[in-house]
Amino acid sequence: MSGSDQGAGRTARPKRADARRNQEALLDAAATVFVASGVEAPIRDIAAEAGVGTATIYRHFPTRADLIVAVYRHQVEALAEAGPALLTAGPKPYAALARWIDLFVDFVVTKQGLASVLQSDDPCFDPLHSYFLERLVPVCAELLDASAASGEIDPGMDPYALMRGVGGLCAGAGNNPRYDARRLVEILIAGLRRRP
Repeated sequence: MSGSDQGAGRTARPKRADARRNQEALLDAAATVFVASGVEAPIRDIAAEAGVGTATIYRHFPTRADLIVAVYRHQVEALAEAGPALLTAGPKPYAALARWIDLFVDFVVTKQGLASVLQSDDPCFDPLHSYFLERLVPVCAELLDASAASGEIDPGMDPYALMRGVGGLCAGAGNNPRYDARRLVEILIAGLRRRP
């Protein structure tokens, strides 16, 4: 490898890190707009939220489907990484579990905005549900196991069943503005606590 090739390699690494940060900012902006306006929101709205031009979005995500898939995966990854971080930082495993479930509610509410697209016939969306389960069920299981090991909850709670229950409570709102899914989920999670 020549010296010029080595120099090019050194300058490319920071650009990749910057590009990754920029892409994450675009995905966060797209998620915000999707929640507020749905996945059919104009790309210019996402660009405005991210503080970039529309060409930047199209350079990273040539189609709307590419953007939707990337937003979904980005949110799943953030949620998957949050579980172990909360366990490490939290005072007790049950507190980490409750906080993670709160983040999961945020995710499910955002995903509701993507629901019609995710249930479409477009094959590019088919792997997303499996990806969701593969990444998040083990995280929920780890939080439940830690909470049970600390004596805060009874052992044996099925993480998939818990996640489905939370999802069902979030979906129950429909168009009712008085429906408080987060409060119902808090009651569900409080019910896991072991009685003295």
